[in-house]
Amino acid sequence: MKRFDNASLKHLNSFAVEAHARRLFVLESENDFQALQAELKFNPATDLILGGGSNILLTKNIDGAVILNRMTGKRIIEESADTVLLEVSAGENWHDLVLWSLEQGLSGIENLSLIPGCAGAAPMQNIGAYGVELADVLDSVRVLDMTDGNSIDVNHSQCQFGYRHSRFKTVAARYDLITHIRLRLHRNFIPRLTYAGIDKELDSMGIDKPTAKQVSDAVIRIRRRKLPDPSVTGNAGSFFKNPVVSGSRARLLKNEFAKLPVYPMNNDTAKLSAAWLIEQCGWKGQAMGNAAVSDQHALVLINTGKATGREILDLADAIGESIKRRFDIQLQTEPQIL
Repeated sequence: MKRFDNASLKHLNSFAVEAHARRLFVLESENDFQALQAELKFNPATDLILGGGSNILLTKNIDGAVILNRMTGKRIIEESADTVLLEVSAGENWHDLVLWSLEQGLSGIENLSLIPGCAGAAPMQNIGAYGVELADVLDSVRVLDMTDGNSIDVNHSQCQFGYRHSRFKTVAARYDLITHIRLRLHRNFIPRLTYAGIDKELDSMGIDKPTAKQVSDAVIRIRRRKLPDPSVTGNAGSFFKNPVVSGSRARLLKNEFAKLPVYPMNNDTAKLSAAWLIEQCGWKGQAMGNAAVSDQHALVLINTGKATGREILDLADAIGESIKRRFDIQLQTEPQIL
């Protein structure tokens, strides 16, 4: 186990904002979990479990410890003629995992290509893109209970998946350190092309009967065109969730704003386009201090170079207030804000 005191977290969050942790622990093996238990009495009020740092906004220093799980590895633990149960260590890079699965002839997560972060963080907000969510393929999650050091398996139903939500974002899971995830992937590819844009991208590539790899390639092309690269421009991807409202509220809004994109969901609810709402309020490409809304995508807030976490949060608050005033809709953030 590696330990650092007064550690900078700038290189450990995709917004690239400066913050420090009093102590930083890097876990790279099973033995490191035991060593951590001997050295740290974990307190969720002061300590932080951090993955790839791609879904967090740091607005202050961490008074306690930051724990990085960098343990890697993957193995097939069960297989049939069509499906494979794959166990993945939490420290694996998510996009590298997607590409590896495709190389093995396995499909199911190709629509989730190029999502930044580690595999262990994927269940927390039920990552999703282009018509697919992690919940569609996740079998179970193994967690280390930081109160007693015991490992437990959390099955799919216990994960309580919702739109960008899971039990791992609740108070009940504040002592859970995710160590592994298990995914049910397929050998026989069934394309998921219902999301607007994928068919068009495949057409532009001259493909009418895509393979899983070609769907992944199309998603990567779209994402690179629409979203800024966090290795170049600090950002955490989509900063706001698409609002979910009742069907009746969606119909009223659609009558008033005819061009508002509305996506019907189950139980007479509908998802609205947060990007459209933000653009209508004139925020796309606009800056406040050293923080700005990307001119590539209105859902993405960026660090223009020297932004603090507080500056980014102030921009987010200003956007939220303008959406509330004009549309009477309360936007919710995707990243964890500290």
